[in-house]
Amino acid sequence: MRIDKYLWCVRYYKTRNIATEACKKGHITVNGQVAKASREVYPTDNITMRKDQIVYKLTVLDIPQNRVGAKLVDIYRRDQTPEEAFEHLELLKLAKSHYRGNGTGRPTKKDLRDITDFLDYEDDEEIDG
Repeated sequence: MRIDKYLWCVRYYKTRNIATEACKKGHITVNGQVAKASREVYPTDNITMRKDQIVYKLTVLDIPQNRVGAKLVDIYRRDQTPEEAFEHLELLKLAKSHYRGNGTGRPTKKDLRDITDFLDYEDDEEIDG
């Protein structure tokens, strides 16, 4: 089975076209060699792929006939991705929220409405007083 079809079948990519593009960009290696989309995969092949800033490491256990359900994916591959990779992604998410917290930057629509209401209220007091 082709590598792009295999990665689509075991649900790493939403479409085969996206899997093919990842192969063209050199994000996928099979047994240490950069793989083209048409590269055949066999059981016991080791696949390394970079997706969403995580380097996934897989071992092919079996070849599915077609796309499988999420619960059946473990029959066809063994995921050997280290936990540190996922922890690193969580740290990146936390770092992004640290630099741009909620309520900073441009005001939201609600903030603008509150500011407008406040300013209108002050104008009404000056006219009455």
